[in-house]
Amino acid sequence: MKVSVAERLDAVNIGLMLLACAVAVIIPLELFLFSYAILGPLHYLTEISWLHDRRYFTKGRYDAVMLLTIGLITSVAYYSMMGYLELEFPAQTLLRLAYIGLLSGAVFALVKNNFYRIAGILLIILTSQLSEHFALFFGVFLPTLVHVYVFTGLFMLYGALKSGSRLGIASVVVLLLCPVLLYFLFPDYQPMGMTEDGQRQYIGDRGSGFISLHMTALKEWFGISPEEGINPAQFWIGQVFHSRTGILLMRFIAFAYTYHYLNWFSKTSIIQWHKVPKWRFAVVILFWIVSIGLYIYNYTIGFMWLFFLSYLHVLLEFPLNYTSALGIGKYLQQRLIKSTAAQT
Repeated sequence: MKVSVAERLDAVNIGLMLLACAVAVIIPLELFLFSYAILGPLHYLTEISWLHDRRYFTKGRYDAVMLLTIGLITSVAYYSMMGYLELEFPAQTLLRLAYIGLLSGAVFALVKNNFYRIAGILLIILTSQLSEHFALFFGVFLPTLVHVYVFTGLFMLYGALKSGSRLGIASVVVLLLCPVLLYFLFPDYQPMGMTEDGQRQYIGDRGSGFISLHMTALKEWFGISPEEGINPAQFWIGQVFHSRTGILLMRFIAFAYTYHYLNWFSKTSIIQWHKVPKWRFAVVILFWIVSIGLYIYNYTIGFMWLFFLSYLHVLLEFPLNYTSALGIGKYLQQRLIKSTAAQT
């Protein structure tokens, strides 16, 4: 039986998922830090370049400008909230901007008529206060785990349905099983690494690192929180880096981010993100090297740059996410119609 190019790549991706799982069990903290600092910026830059050539999967010429503006304001607001800048923003700014970015992506991807586009954007802005009722989703999980895990699965499923790859569907199933494997296989295994320097980077300057995501997930998903009289800082450090649940959660975070990047790089021959003008590819590589250099030279500056770059790529990808979801819906609708017609 002849194996298609898509199926070969899907087989490779299944292998990459299992490899990422195995490494996440052994050195979860170091795997995450390496993936986020080294693979992350190269993924962000190459995907933004790829999206640019496809007009960001939007219907309007300047839609990406609005998403870029949201990314800039969000970054400045976050830097101010963390004390890096002496500016004041309302506490709800980040939530409302994430709400506007997510829903605007739907308008940009699905609506062509200018009147309805403007009306839709105005309605989204006017109702942005609704984001405060979903603070954890918009403020914590949407730009992190929802993006790297849920949207990655959506993109994989859309690609598998388009190509008709049997292994593509299998790869989506494996993606869904990986968190289960990470939680139940060798749950008491003590990971290697977990150095003090790695912990400091994970915590970040002024708690700006990924420990905040970790703490929120432990609290909301597992009901873990410090009791009265216990030092919160010491409690969370113990829970994140030394407790069984904290380490198992770190496995998932490391896996989700690592595979999110690997999935992108593994599909070069299909996505063709490398086929850009040579000068632009050189600029991408230069910015990638500078990003790594900033992270090594000064953690705070490097983190601020990577936050903007990563958040911007999340925003610019929203129209593609809606396009993928719409494509999956159309495929299922067509299958349902064919199935109904065959029965009549």
